[in-house]
Amino acid sequence: MVTLPQRIAELRTQKGMTRPELSAALGLPRNAIEKFESGRQTPTKDQQAKLAAYFGVSLLYLQGESDDPTRQDSWMTAALSEAEPDPEPRPRYKPAPKPTPVQSSGADHGQSALVSSFLNNKAFQDTVRTMVLETLRTPEGQELLAQIVRKEINKQK
Repeated sequence: MVTLPQRIAELRTQKGMTRPELSAALGLPRNAIEKFESGRQTPTKDQQAKLAAYFGVSLLYLQGESDDPTRQDSWMTAALSEAEPDPEPRPRYKPAPKPTPVQSSGADHGQSALVSSFLNNKAFQDTVRTMVLETLRTPEGQELLAQIVRKEINKQK
């Protein structure tokens, strides 16, 4: 597992910056990044947010809790990207298709079975549902919902 100090060093190196350059870019004391990378000091939540925003990664990625650098606002707003308008009007309600079982063979069969067991597990479904609802209750989630509703209303006009 990657630690916060390791992740800061990795992102700084990828950007080709020295520790003092990164400190200056973030408006931090000259030796702050050195302390963060050595583990002698932990960045505050605000400093972590600045680092994540500067590198364009999620806080979870910066903290080493995820290997996915995608920021929440990046993947959530992807749904709002402008797509080609539909050539014909869409029906107001279209039932979702029934999920079809995933057919697999060979070496990945065990993995598919594992994924299926998670997806069919009531506790897992409840956990995912709770996480999504908590995310949608945030100010960012509320703004995203408002944008999606506006977009759908405009499509129906």
